[in-house]
Amino acid sequence: MTTLTDAVSAAPRLRFRRAVTLLVLAAALAVAALAGWACSGEEETITVYSGRSQNLIGPLLERFAEDTGIDVEVRYGGSTDLALLLQEEGDKTPADVFISRSPGPIGFIAERGLLAELDDDALALAPSSPSGYWVALTGRQRVLVYNTEQFGPADLPTSIHELTEERWLGRVAIAPTNGSFQDFFTLFRISDGDEAALAWLKAMHDGGAPVYPNNVSIVQAVARGEIEMGLVNHYYNDRIKVEDPSTPSENHRFREGDPGGVTIATAIGATASGDKDVAQRLIRFLTSKAAQEYLRQIQLRVPARHRRRTGGRQLAAAGRHPRGPVRPPRRQPRTHHRVDPRGRLRAIGGARRLLVPVLATLLRAALSPPLTACAPARATR
Repeated sequence: MTTLTDAVSAAPRLRFRRAVTLLVLAAALAVAALAGWACSGEEETITVYSGRSQNLIGPLLERFAEDTGIDVEVRYGGSTDLALLLQEEGDKTPADVFISRSPGPIGFIAERGLLAELDDDALALAPSSPSGYWVALTGRQRVLVYNTEQFGPADLPTSIHELTEERWLGRVAIAPTNGSFQDFFTLFRISDGDEAALAWLKAMHDGGAPVYPNNVSIVQAVARGEIEMGLVNHYYNDRIKVEDPSTPSENHRFREGDPGGVTIATAIGATASGDKDVAQRLIRFLTSKAAQEYLRQIQLRVPARHRRRTGGRQLAAAGRHPRGPVRPPRRQPRTHHRVDPRGRLRAIGGARRLLVPVLATLLRAALSPPLTACAPARATR
């Protein structure tokens, strides 16, 4: 027969067992809810078509996903190819955002009604198109790189038009097949007209301008003294100077307003058929001070919003998590969030240490099948 003393001494054990049972049942219900949520399709997702490389934009997309909890699906490719794909897909495109390496491709789809007009506050974040369809992320300024052992700054031309004068003919290298040169020349045609731009190009060709495949080879040739000067993007010589400050080359900028000193924008816009709200969240993130400083540090480009050197900033400077110095992430932008049972356990709170391994096992068992049944994440290039 059970005595009163036995009953009293057993009470704490019964309460503990009942508490364990209730916690296990609660965990099972939570698991069921989480499993349903994981495959419900209700979690926010953003699809990005990026004409900028994965090395440049990928780390920032990863950070955006981590900070917001929004899944990021990204398709990398040439800006022109992606613009044509968007035209072909029309309002059936899965894309919410288009990032273009220059204004041309994004202007092409804007003219066809495939971009949404951005809100005024988004347009105010950085230089933007007059039409209100895109904002700039970075700028590639065109400069004249020259050998400092052969010229001083006062000796150099102040306008790209001077390069066709007899004094300079045959001395300035160009990279006519390079994308940046072609972007510059397109803007040159717009600003000065086809006739003047084509006459300039013909004069450069007929005058024997040295031809190189890209910006890097021009800067390297100038540094070696192989050529005297060349037309390039500003950051290529900056990179060489970081590696070796004694390199005898410097950037020279033409006078303000000259077509030779144009800044070519990397542009971002929201598709007309996509989720404009989530697209503008990404735009605000990429034009934030921290993201722009990251782009400056990693790519040595002119950030669209902040063109002054400000030192070693971090993404945490934008008021986000103190994650330490900006660096490429350990993984690429995620297209589906995996559930960490131990992380979920920390959110439950109040469970005794004894329950941690038990609930972790339950969560793993319950969540694994639904996750494998979900549609596989898309990682296209």
